[in-house]
Amino acid sequence: MPTHHAASVPVPNGPPRKAPENLRGIALITLGFVFFGATDALAKLLTTELPALEVVWLRQLGLFAGVAAMLGLRGAHILRTRHPVVQIMRGVLATCSATLFILAIRNVPLADATAVTFVAPFIVTALGALFLGEPVGPRRWAAVAVGFAGMLVVIRPGAGVFHPAIFITVGAATAFATRQVLSRLLSGEDSIATTVAYTSITSTLILTLPVPFVWQTPDHGWVWLVAALMALCAACGEIFIIRALDVAQAVVLAPLQYSMILWSTLYGFLLFADLPDGFTLLGCAIIVASGLYTLNRERVVARQQKRRARAEAANEAEAAARAEEI
Repeated sequence: MPTHHAASVPVPNGPPRKAPENLRGIALITLGFVFFGATDALAKLLTTELPALEVVWLRQLGLFAGVAAMLGLRGAHILRTRHPVVQIMRGVLATCSATLFILAIRNVPLADATAVTFVAPFIVTALGALFLGEPVGPRRWAAVAVGFAGMLVVIRPGAGVFHPAIFITVGAATAFATRQVLSRLLSGEDSIATTVAYTSITSTLILTLPVPFVWQTPDHGWVWLVAALMALCAACGEIFIIRALDVAQAVVLAPLQYSMILWSTLYGFLLFADLPDGFTLLGCAIIVASGLYTLNRERVVARQQKRRARAEAANEAEAAARAEEI
């Protein structure tokens, strides 16, 4: 689901890299989403035995372990940032989105919750236009509207077939989208590894504070095993996705984030015998199609801006050359 730290496939930043290995990146990010889907499913299973806040904390420990492994391999220099306040704010929002999502899936089928959280890219588009002044044309606004319509198809308010907790996933998506807007502010300033490290450390520290007040020691040994497996899956997912973003182009990897709905559906069926109904599948298809269109439009706009910048630079160079001749 998109509320994971690295699952949103941000645009890479930092120093230039070697030639991308896109096929390897696709394989790595697919494995990452397989592990993240398993993490969500195991978290849902644990909410039947433990308080949701405790489950979130255990899950974040796994993500923290993945970041700790990255720190061990790359060194503490990845924690250097010129924007510590923004990084910490991003970590706070990540804590909110993860907590709200796990609160929701206690009562909502995994596939339904995942489908609703995929409206986050549309919220990012709207927030980027309103607060960052990013240009958004009528076609992208139309895609945003269609995406939200798809969400309403999944939720079906007033139809008497949904659980009110589904609206908590909307809150999770909004927190995640706000976090992504902050990510755009950091673009070109901090590396992906730095941002993920700060997010994981901040969220783990925040969640550690209230956990003693809600802690419930598991009554069964299998709960400890599931908790350990969830943390391990979270760590593996984090490592695979960070590595994928290191070796491949983000524009190639971005559409694969929608594969999460496949893994959520599979795990939901295997563990809880939940299968999405026709309306959920229809709404999910609308959301995914709109999201892929939005990604494509962003790529087209970015390409046009680069061409425009190159043309302006060439014109300036030509004008300077003529001035020298005169």
